[in-house]
Amino acid sequence: MASGEAPPGLIAAVEHAVFPAGARIRPHLCLAVAAACGDPTPALTDAAAAAIELLHCASLVHDDLPCFDDAATRRGRASVHFAYGESLAVLAGDALIVLAFQTLGAAAGKSPLRLPALLGTIAQGVGMPFGIVAGQAWECEPRVSLADYQRAKTGALFTAATVSGALAAGAPAEPWRALGEWLGEAYQVADDIRDVAADPSVIGKPTGQDAALCRPSSARELGLEGAIAHFNSLVQGAIDAIPSCRGEAQLRALVRMEAERLIPKELSEAVLKDARAKEVSQALA
Repeated sequence: MASGEAPPGLIAAVEHAVFPAGARIRPHLCLAVAAACGDPTPALTDAAAAAIELLHCASLVHDDLPCFDDAATRRGRASVHFAYGESLAVLAGDALIVLAFQTLGAAAGKSPLRLPALLGTIAQGVGMPFGIVAGQAWECEPRVSLADYQRAKTGALFTAATVSGALAAGAPAEPWRALGEWLGEAYQVADDIRDVAADPSVIGKPTGQDAALCRPSSARELGLEGAIAHFNSLVQGAIDAIPSCRGEAQLRALVRMEAERLIPKELSEAVLKDARAKEVSQALA
């Protein structure tokens, strides 16, 4: 091993956490918003998108730990702690958090005035009081509002993605906040639905975790049929929230494509068919 190189186990654990890729929807969203705003500094935008994805990967590593979900699989293969042990998983998650901000800082040389707002926005998406860390901590509380939980656990980083895309491009950020909020909540509702109704081999992670760990869930509060209806309304809200811009059509297509990936038409139809069958059975009983 060359002098100054990181421990091989840590390198392997970090690479395992980041590759193979997931959907990468958060960085895609950041890049798409920046492009729609006429991005003059793509290097800064690329760094912001990469930082957001690295932070997301870090949250998944920590989320899978034995003290939380104790998940054996992630993205269709062994979770980091299952493959490399709990100690390296904790350190890999920590390293990814630091690497995210190193990546962002290293790219800010040509646009230093945009860095403070970007740093604040992305940090807010992962920290307290409304970021991923807060969302994870809500799972440790005896009582939690479903809306507060979803806003922090998933929605905050989606909002950071859309706002960061605008900030990196030097555009007003606030018009893009609502898109992230709508899409983030839709993503969490979809995750709740998939935890109940999806095939683990398709989504690449265990199902039934929400019920097993007594976590807040749209599927449990609204029922699967109600959760799907709520998901569809959130997706439409995200589409309607896209500001008028030259990339509007591409952003709408991205949202629709992601919605279909999350909750395919076949899954929705199967859930609705099952719900109707139960209604008929109860009526005949």
